[in-house]
Formats: sequence, structure tokens, C-alpha cells
Amino acid sequence: MRRVAVVTGAGRGIGAATVDALVAQGLSVVAVDRCRDDAAIPYALATKKELDAVVGRHAEHALALVGDVRSASDMRLAVETAVEHFGRIDVAVAAAGVIAGGEPLWEMADAAYDAVIDINLHGTRRLFDAAVPHLLRIGEPRQGRLIGVSSAAGLVGLRHLSAYSAAKHGVIGLVKGLACDLAGTGVTANAVCPGSTDTPILAASAALYGLEDSEAFAEHQLVGRLLRPAEPASLIAWLASEASSGVTGAALSVDGGMTAS
Repeated sequence: MRRVAVVTGAGRGIGAATVDALVAQGLSVVAVDRCRDDAAIPYALATKKELDAVVGRHAEHALALVGDVRSASDMRLAVETAVEHFGRIDVAVAAAGVIAGGEPLWEMADAAYDAVIDINLHGTRRLFDAAVPHLLRIGEPRQGRLIGVSSAAGLVGLRHLSAYSAAKHGVIGLVKGLACDLAGTGVTANAVCPGSTDTPILAASAALYGLEDSEAFAEHQLVGRLLRPAEPASLIAWLASEASSGVTGAALSVDGGMTAS
């Protein structure tokens, strides 16, 4: 039987690339995205058309589901859909994320701050809360995997992005604590910390800083270029695999050397 994953933020960017990587690795995937804009976020979010295009690449091995990571009931539905449609769940990847800011923290609107924390951090918790009971029902030896997408901003502070940095630091703390809670169960919890990756969220970051385009961020990475979404997705896919069983409670960087110094 194919292993099964739920991936949030799957409509584009790293989430979409993760769906591709997991299916290529032999998993079936429930791909989840909100598929509508948020007034507190200063750029357009992924659409249902984009989500359907991701799923459409994978025939019977992927299923699209519209859901908001801030909703506990939506995340329960995502996990239950995986179990009902594909027979089980083995992996939960919290890749949904947004960015807002561009000003000092004390000048940031409450609505924007709340959206960044709720989606990036609380949304990760909602998915994991829904997934863990199902992962623990699988008989031993278990190979359950919980993966939160943090950021290089989860390891350092970024000017005028305090809320985003706080949320991404929080994702790391969440998975470290969760890994301790899951000790001895065979279910692991880890975070991935991408650097500047060529995605719509990076383009939004450039706009917040008043830059013409996101290519300017390449100079902060030792590789001298932006990452491709497939690069952090490849690390996520490895963490989702049975080969990663010795890794838990870790925050793994795939940032082109952005945080090396």
C-alpha cells in the first residue's frame, strides 16, 4: 500500500513542489490550500485553479481539498479525507505560509500580525493536532512523519519582518517540543528552514522592502542564486521517507548558505 501525505499550502511554491516530490517518491497526497485571498495579506494568494493544476499532474495519486489551516475542523477534514480516500495517513507537511510587514513591529496592523502568526504557526499546530491521533493508530513499527516548513527567518531576525520571524521561530520550537512528546512512538517531528526561494512569497517580500524584484535576495546566499522550490521540497521528501527515521526534533536548513555566518 502506498504511504499517504497531507500537504498544506499546496497551491504553489514550496507546497506545490512538495506534492510533486512526494508523489514521485511513491506517496499519495491530499493537497490542501485556502484558495482565496485574505484582506490582511498584501498580495494575492493561491487560487483553486493553481491547486487543481498541481493535483492534475498526478492523476489518481493526488486529491485537491480547499481548507484553511486556521480552522481545526478543516484540518481534521483534510486528515479524514486522506484516511477515507487513500486508506491511511503517514505524513503531514505544514507548508502553508504568508508574509506581511515592511514596517517596524510597533507600526504593524494587528490584523496583519494576527494573520502571519495564525497561518504560519497556529496553522502548523492545527494540522499536527489533526494528524497525530491517526499516526499513532498505525501499528508498530510506525513511520509517521510531521514536517513543519519554517524559514531561515526562523533562525535569525529579519528587519521589518518581526511577526514572520516570530512565527517561523515558533514552528521550530513547536516541532522540537512535539518530537519530545512523541518519543518512542516511531513518529518523528522536524522543521525545514528554506532560504530565499523563487516563490510568490519571496516576490511579496521584495515588494515589502521596495525592491524591483526578488533576485536582489540572491546576494545573501553563498550559492549566489535563489533556490528553486524543488530544492527545499527534496529535503521535505527525504524527511517524509522511512530513511529519515533517525532524525527528529531537528531544524534542517536548505538556505543556500544564508545562515552560515
